[in-house]
Amino acid sequence: MRIALFTETFLPKIDGIVTRLKYTVEHLQRQGNQVIVYCPEGGLKEYRGAQIYGVKGSPMPLYPELKMAFPRPSVGKSLELFKPDLVHVVNPAILGLGGIYYAKKLDIPLVASYHTHLPKYLEHYGLGVLEPVLWELLKAAHNQALLNLCTSTAMVKELDEHGIERTDLWQRGVDTELFRPELASAEMRDLLSQGNPEAPLLLYIGRLSAEKEIDRIKPVLASIPGARLALVGNGPHREELEEHFVGTNTNFVGYLEGDELASAYASADAFIFPSRTETLGLVLLEAMAAGCPVIAANAGGIPDIVTDSENGFLFDVTGDDAADDNAMIAATQQLLANPDQRQQFQTAARTEAERWNWASATKHLVSYYEAVLNMDELPKAA
Repeated sequence: MRIALFTETFLPKIDGIVTRLKYTVEHLQRQGNQVIVYCPEGGLKEYRGAQIYGVKGSPMPLYPELKMAFPRPSVGKSLELFKPDLVHVVNPAILGLGGIYYAKKLDIPLVASYHTHLPKYLEHYGLGVLEPVLWELLKAAHNQALLNLCTSTAMVKELDEHGIERTDLWQRGVDTELFRPELASAEMRDLLSQGNPEAPLLLYIGRLSAEKEIDRIKPVLASIPGARLALVGNGPHREELEEHFVGTNTNFVGYLEGDELASAYASADAFIFPSRTETLGLVLLEAMAAGCPVIAANAGGIPDIVTDSENGFLFDVTGDDAADDNAMIAATQQLLANPDQRQQFQTAARTEAERWNWASATKHLVSYYEAVLNMDELPKAA
């Protein structure tokens, strides 16, 4: 099968969407498919045998790490030369709209997928009033597709409720060969804790952006005597967060990759994830694969991954920030005060993560592609 993938973000950018896409591209190629990726220009010409077609773009005003790449006629010409069996548009916004346009123009079957809960992000950037407008724009774009894939059951339900049609669930995946408990190390714990490895160590990995609500970890940190917090990653909110956490035991580590990233997960006592806008929360699955107990919001796609009091703690989302913070504090204190429970969570989390791998997730995606091409009944997620 020949697949043209349009995405607003790809390598060398690092985030959850890129993680899913890079593994998907790799396994699509391994399984005998041919892939071309249309994405903002980033220097890559190929990845794991797939052709990368970089489109020139400019930094997004509110998020300079992301580039706005506007489609141009050369994209259409490239698509005609590649002759795809199917176009898959990821989070159609700017470049993805070009993918929709050319799929329609060239009469190529179109699949779309929803990964970033943009309508809920707006309120974190002072643009909440635009949420209804954005839903209408998303509906207009996604309803061009023969199938709209979501990364969690909660997002399937929400898109259905907002009039987006033909939705289904794209199975999750995680690299259990990379992320594993055996990579815990004294050296990494020393690095993350800034030379205080004996202290309780809390960890966040992901984008440092407003919608991740990382500032809400501060009262959690204050509630645990001597605790340290390591923030791994980068993003547009870093300067504000550095000011917010000034005077606390917080280490802004920056990006880690590969074995170093996996070791960071495995070396911490708890993974704290306060975001209430997640479509899935892939970092949670990575933490669980590494045997790091997680504490996360009972919202969005997160309950698809974390089972409360079995492989982690979920704190309730009430709409009252103070109440939500108190629930997160209580869950963290309980976890750190109970080593036996923490060990039980580590074992259960690893067992849950082992149920999911990228090879099976990609085979499931291919079965969707084949169903769309054959107009068969769509396969169900495992």
